[in-house]
Amino acid sequence: MPTIIDLSKPIRYNASDPWFMKVKIKHKPHSKAKWLIRLLGLPFKLFPAGFVGWADDTIQKMGVHSTTHVDAPWHYSPTVNGQKAKTIDEIPLDWCYGNGVVIDMSHKADFDPITVTDLTAALKATNTPLQSGIIVLIKTGRDKYNGTKDFHEKGTGMSPEATTWLIEQGIKMMGIDQWGWDLPLPYMIKEAKRTNNADYFWSAHLVGQNAEYCHMEQLVNLDALPPSGFKVCVFPLKIEGASAAPARVVAILND
Repeated sequence: MPTIIDLSKPIRYNASDPWFMKVKIKHKPHSKAKWLIRLLGLPFKLFPAGFVGWADDTIQKMGVHSTTHVDAPWHYSPTVNGQKAKTIDEIPLDWCYGNGVVIDMSHKADFDPITVTDLTAALKATNTPLQSGIIVLIKTGRDKYNGTKDFHEKGTGMSPEATTWLIEQGIKMMGIDQWGWDLPLPYMIKEAKRTNNADYFWSAHLVGQNAEYCHMEQLVNLDALPPSGFKVCVFPLKIEGASAAPARVVAILND
């Protein structure tokens, strides 16, 4: 039997999340539904034995980027090479399933970008070749900060050159286990202002202006995976016209 490893964080309310990540879910107990069923016309005496109603839940607030999710090309830019960028419901499903590779970047310091040299050295150290169509997972170890108030302020991040290099190897789906694909957002803002450099901010995401790809953010449990020899299932929710969608990302290892 294969071993299935969950690479997705739970969708739940967390008081420590910043406002732009807050999730609010209302859980309705079984007893609430019995009054609805009665209102619909079924007398209590005709309820099946042991039936007390059905549980129900409502997601009252959740951004598509709030939890483990897939970013569509539309998120990075309205166009890719002058053509309309794909929204999340338009990405090909064959991007969302395939052989997986983990590239260990957990040694990288906060705010130190991941380079092409970093990627090639790590792949050489584990004798892991890249092939077109595989799914690449970048392990930073920053998933340990998931649920903390400064999760979005910590981490390394992919450089635009490293992102471009992966796309050039035929990689359409890639992911990372920290808050975002780039260096932390507050750090990028600060450095763009300090250096007066208009090309600094969000530079890895903006590779998507010229090259079509997707990436996952806020993955977890990548340390449970080997460098290669497993499958990855991504499959985001099919939200029409959306820039991203939550996904239940799993790895499948054959015994």
